[in-house]
Amino acid sequence: MRPDLAAKYDLRVPRYTSYPTAPHFTPAVGADRYGQWLSELPPDAPLSLYVHVAYCAEMCWFCGCHTKITRQYAPVADYMDCVWREIDMVAARLPGRMTARHMHFGGGSPTILTPEDFVATVERLRNKFLLAEDAEIAVELDPRTADEAYVRAMAGCGVTRASIGVQDFNPQVQEAINRIQPYDVTARVISWLRQYGVSQINMDLVYGLPHQTVDSLHETIDLAVDFQPRRIALFGYAHVPWMKKHQRLIPEAALPDIAERWRQYDMATHHLVQRGYVQIGLDHFAREDDEMAIALKERRLHRNFQGYTTDAAPYLIGFGASGIGSLPQGYVANEGGIHAYKDTIRAGRLATARGVGVSSDDLLRRALIERLMCDLALDVEAVCARFNADPAQFDDDLAQLTGLEADGLLVRQGRRLTITDEGRPLVRAACAAFDRYLKAGEARHSKAV
Repeated sequence: MRPDLAAKYDLRVPRYTSYPTAPHFTPAVGADRYGQWLSELPPDAPLSLYVHVAYCAEMCWFCGCHTKITRQYAPVADYMDCVWREIDMVAARLPGRMTARHMHFGGGSPTILTPEDFVATVERLRNKFLLAEDAEIAVELDPRTADEAYVRAMAGCGVTRASIGVQDFNPQVQEAINRIQPYDVTARVISWLRQYGVSQINMDLVYGLPHQTVDSLHETIDLAVDFQPRRIALFGYAHVPWMKKHQRLIPEAALPDIAERWRQYDMATHHLVQRGYVQIGLDHFAREDDEMAIALKERRLHRNFQGYTTDAAPYLIGFGASGIGSLPQGYVANEGGIHAYKDTIRAGRLATARGVGVSSDDLLRRALIERLMCDLALDVEAVCARFNADPAQFDDDLAQLTGLEADGLLVRQGRRLTITDEGRPLVRAACAAFDRYLKAGEARHSKAV
């Protein structure tokens, strides 16, 4: 990517894990409306379930997640009691015992749970939902807090995939982001996972971190690939200290500038492909025989709040503080504050704090954006045909892409778009043309680069 283009399109745009995106959720959609939406779900529709464990043992300064730090387990146990109550309340509002095809534990850090509480949570979900035989159970795993007993408990519950947070193996980078995680700690946890049969292993890496260089990131990638993970996510660090105050502890002078970020991204993507990975959309990589790479090839890849996914379940139910759900009628988000979440659940009410109903126009634009994010190509007429919609209504939106086209970042043929290799990291800027809610450059979104 030419440095001038990197600077030109260094805008703040959504990550498009939903549409409309989270900043447009409002309190107009609350607990009562969510309860009604749950009762209206088709009984035979498959679900995806997400559990947010909103605690960590230590704050990583780069983190953008909803989490709270504790060294004591009592607050975690108290919180999980409320999560279990929420599971019961949600299940009671559904039209029956519905099938779950995917279960994901995120955070925070799910590995802060005791093995017993992790098992109890999975069992609660299995009691309230019918887990499909081929369901995927995925857990985000912090190697610093996962011991062998926890890994053994995960495997015993049927966990099929572990996503391991690494970010960077370089000690200087780790110190600058307050995440000291020696290589041997990661290696030990991976050996336990394979010993107990959790063979689907993902790894998260981050570029754009303080003190990171192209050479140090190259070394981190080699160390990561040597573990032979099935998938690797390569995220750009989003520095938003006005939203996440702990990020103010990161020395801004040590952050790479926009040109250096691009060099890191360019090297990393090419090196991962050279090491045998297929690039998936914006920031994911998978082995050629992995289900995600196959879904990409067959154009059935999806995007949801966890990013790129093969999960085809049309509806998502989220549990826990800041848990997000997606239903036919719209999106919902729980109270983000842990105390507010617990108080609401203990009062016998669903914790939904905000959300947004979706219109037919939203659904159509969501489909356009998802295909562009996933396939890096879009046939507007084909998508509109699925919705019995007139594609001409998007001609003004397509006209907004003239600059990207002139700069060689996409190719437009009538109402068909193809993102070029150089334009791949800016696909979100192309998607923004179809976003009728977006105010270009608004500060609450992360940068496109």
